[in-house]
Amino acid sequence: MTTAATTTDTLVRTLADHVELADLVARHTLWIDESRWDETGRIFTEDVAVRSPRGEARGFDELLALVNKGHDRFARTVHNKSNVVIDLDGDTAKVRAHDLGVFVIDDATIAAAAGIHHYTARRTADGWRFDGLEIEPVALTAPIDRAAI
Repeated sequence: MTTAATTTDTLVRTLADHVELADLVARHTLWIDESRWDETGRIFTEDVAVRSPRGEARGFDELLALVNKGHDRFARTVHNKSNVVIDLDGDTAKVRAHDLGVFVIDDATIAAAAGIHHYTARRTADGWRFDGLEIEPVALTAPIDRAAI
């Protein structure tokens, strides 16, 4: 028989895990858009494995090289994650999020992309960290003339 305290403790732990993992998704977005490379260890494990349309990476150095390989040609990026779904399994989790990105090429041109991010995560001594990311591309525009803002 389950006690009310055990049920409450389990519920609180589950909710806290969901909040922390959703926060990691948001932090990943800011990490990319604001070049917060010093926060890499706050989001990813040292052995993180990433597969994206631009290539594959393992570990911090390869991850940063892969990100810069694609994003260094843009003046700015703005990503928006939505439809975050978190599946917990003890000290591991799978997280899925839709990603819409706007890529500012220059003052006159942008491009837009849509994809699905499939994260894997594990609980570490410092909290949850992503240990895997696979980016599933869905759509990408050709350069688009930018309207005046």
